[in-house]
Amino acid sequence: MNIAIVGTGYVGLVSGACFAEMGADVTCIDIDKTKIRNLSDGIIPIYEPGLDELVRRNVKSGRLHFTTDLADVIDDVEAVFCAVGTPPDEDGSADLSHVIDVARTFGRLINRYSLLVTKSTVPVGTAAIIKDVINEELAARGVDVDFEVASNPEFLKEGAAIKDFMSPDRVVIGIESERARKVMERLYRPFLLNNFRVLFMDIPSAEMTKYAANSMLATRISFMNEIANLCELTGADVNMVRKGIGSDVRIGGKFLYPGCGYGGSCFPKDVRALVAAGESRGCDMRIIKAVEAVNERQKSIVFDKLQHALGDLSGKRIAIWGLAFKPETDDMRCAPSLVVIEKLLDAGSQVVVFDPVAMNECRRRLGDAVIYASDMYETLVDADALALITEWKQFRLPSWRLVRKAMRGNVIVDGRNIYDPQELAEEGFYYCSIGRNAVFV
Repeated sequence: MNIAIVGTGYVGLVSGACFAEMGADVTCIDIDKTKIRNLSDGIIPIYEPGLDELVRRNVKSGRLHFTTDLADVIDDVEAVFCAVGTPPDEDGSADLSHVIDVARTFGRLINRYSLLVTKSTVPVGTAAIIKDVINEELAARGVDVDFEVASNPEFLKEGAAIKDFMSPDRVVIGIESERARKVMERLYRPFLLNNFRVLFMDIPSAEMTKYAANSMLATRISFMNEIANLCELTGADVNMVRKGIGSDVRIGGKFLYPGCGYGGSCFPKDVRALVAAGESRGCDMRIIKAVEAVNERQKSIVFDKLQHALGDLSGKRIAIWGLAFKPETDDMRCAPSLVVIEKLLDAGSQVVVFDPVAMNECRRRLGDAVIYASDMYETLVDADALALITEWKQFRLPSWRLVRKAMRGNVIVDGRNIYDPQELAEEGFYYCSIGRNAVFV
């Protein structure tokens, strides 16, 4: 089966490589000529474990191709996937300009029945807008070509995207006809054969499912962060509370880990877009608004704890472990680290940072505002405090002897609750975490 995917960002590239791995013939399209040339040479523009090998293998096998023009393949493909970005507009709503551009190009080029599948995250009602745009282009051409639209939102976690795509919890597909359903069934047949859940539904429901899913996960995170903050004031241990409520089968334990807030490209953007979608229809999304407000406040908690432990932060040297918004990615979009670093710099601190993969991204964003260490222990030299923000595996079992020897001070603020308070107290550290009282000897 031949398909095209417009957009070679995170979603488009992962989807294209995985569809090719499952046997489809895939052409990925992007207007960035340098990016397309690099991809054809096996140079991957994003960090995602296993993606570079997957792309190279399928390019070599002849199932994965790259071009800058949809016209090159439009007559040979059975479906065109739209996987371009939908960044937040000034009011928080999704900017659909790139999606509309794809729809216009699709309308200008199709000569036979074609299916345009939206994989970009778009608000409810976007399919209707896309259909109107395509019909405008067909009318301008003076032709009558049969087409349909479908919705196939992605549910990929950065750092585990390939596994998520190849072994999904569910595949959600919004369609309007049996003909479109058959096209999508053919493409997803390998998943159906493996008994993965492929859920067909109407298009508005599919569009809403993406936003609702991410907003629910964000809600759980903000809820636990609120509980954690109250635990500190009452003397409760949030880890015990988390286990206590997570053991209830109606609740479960996933996404109940307190920390210093969520970031990334999906949760912040989708939460804001859902709020904007409600406002445009006169529906006040009060819970979702609170989720965002709690998260923005939580991003400052590491700074607040550093300030509480050290007092005046001017002239203090602060070591930062972890810059990406989560492990196994170099993505720093809306990352809590950016908030912490900005506040520390404003307070007059000297900030030394290390992340296993996000150092170049940090340099691109912050330039020379911070000091870049070559490894996790170099950040600690003469540091007054250490703040852990991203729970990379290599940070989980450090040599506390080396940490203590390198640091000038003894304050550790654990923004992800990965260390044992008593152990660090016995090592001579003043230890602060989220939802647990500070421990020191």
